[in-house]
Amino acid sequence: QVQLVESGGGLVQAGESLRLSCTASELLFENYAMGWYRQVPGKEREGLLCINWYGSTTGYADSVDSVKGRLTSSRDNAKNTLYLQMNSLKPEDTAMYYCAARYRQCSGSLSEYNYWGQGTQVTVSS
Repeated sequence: QVQLVESGGGLVQAGESLRLSCTASELLFENYAMGWYRQVPGKEREGLLCINWYGSTTGYADSVDSVKGRLTSSRDNAKNTLYLQMNSLKPEDTAMYYCAARYRQCSGSLSEYNYWGQGTQVTVSS
C-alpha cells in the first residue's frame, strides 16, 4: 500500500525557516511527479510547487506570488523523499502542508493526483 508521510512541521516565529519532508513507500518514486500543497481551514487546498519525474519544478499560479523566492522544492530519488525548504516564513504561511504524487507529470488539478499524505502542520507566529 502506497504511503506518503510528511514531517518537519512545527511552530516557528516569523522570519525563521523550516524544511518539510515527504517520504514515500511502496511507490516507484522516481516515476512520479511530486507536489506540495497547503490548506487553511475553510479554504481550498492551494498548490505550491511540483517536481516532475525528470526533475523540472513547476510553480502554481495560485500561490506563486505569495511564495516566490521563499519556497523551494527538491527530491532525492535514492531516499524516496521530497523536500520543501521554506525560508522567511510569514504568519500567512500557517497551514497544513501536504505532499502528493502523480504519475510522471505535475498537474494543477488536485483530483489528478494519485496519492496524498496526511499532512504536517506549520504554524508561524508573528
